[in-house]
Amino acid sequence: MEKKCIGVDIGGTSVKLGLFREDGKLLLKWEVPTRKEDGGRYILEDVSASILSLLHEREIRAEDVIGVGMGVPGPVMPDGYVEVCVNLGWRDLNPQQELSKLLGGMLVRSGNDANVAALGEMWQGGGMGFTDIVMVTLGTGVGGGVIIDEKIVAGRHGLAGEIGHIHIREGETEHCNCGGVGCVEQIASATGIAREARRKMAAGDAPSALRAFGDQVTAKDVLDAAKAGDALALEVVELVGHYLGLALAQIAMTVDPQMFVIGGGVSRAGQFLIDIIDRSYQKYTPISQNKGVIGLAKLGNDAGIYGAARLVLD
Repeated sequence: MEKKCIGVDIGGTSVKLGLFREDGKLLLKWEVPTRKEDGGRYILEDVSASILSLLHEREIRAEDVIGVGMGVPGPVMPDGYVEVCVNLGWRDLNPQQELSKLLGGMLVRSGNDANVAALGEMWQGGGMGFTDIVMVTLGTGVGGGVIIDEKIVAGRHGLAGEIGHIHIREGETEHCNCGGVGCVEQIASATGIAREARRKMAAGDAPSALRAFGDQVTAKDVLDAAKAGDALALEVVELVGHYLGLALAQIAMTVDPQMFVIGGGVSRAGQFLIDIIDRSYQKYTPISQNKGVIGLAKLGNDAGIYGAARLVLD
């Protein structure tokens, strides 16, 4: 029988799972609820039970499964140990070892969820065909992942790829969730874009379609209005593009990837947003025209299960 692998993406609300062929073909995907009671003690039990049930139903032998990869929301050490996963209730745990035991000794590998999603985009998504990519996820926050030679670069302390918390803006007074000020996340996340729009509206009385939304304005409202030519919304998006382009330029000078893959809900603005980011990126990387390109992620919410499955194929 053709060998299979399984990808597991553990989120705060649900656990996404996928059954894959070795060549990256997704055969089946499903979800189980994330039970966070009692410090998240039931999560891995539920995952293992679901996997074993699927293998039984599909008549897939354990020896025909290469292994199970797992993405978790927190820093992961090389041996799979996690000090804390706040959104799951886990503390001082090695979920990689625990899941392997529950699956009868099956190979399990794990990584930080953002890094794993980046690996998925490299393998079968927007970065397909490249070996070195940096993924930037623009959602409620800003996450990231660095892939070099088809492998996750997590760093000695699990901090590699924390792009959202690079200090990029002087003069900011409000604090980021990380405790810093002037972080990429404060400007380029969905939350940050909406905040910049509120600031811009409060700073003057220029007419704008955004004023109809008031304090309830969202990043989507801003991007939609900018696409329609709204001057105030365009100012906000240009500001966001400026700081993102500057951040990518600094990363390019450090990592020099083949491609930056932009994902997350904000990336639904598509090429319109990419073009604005790219203008600043080009401005701040005059040293060479031979450098990483910027493009869009393609796997959406499935990036995590793809990347998790890819973990066990090395």
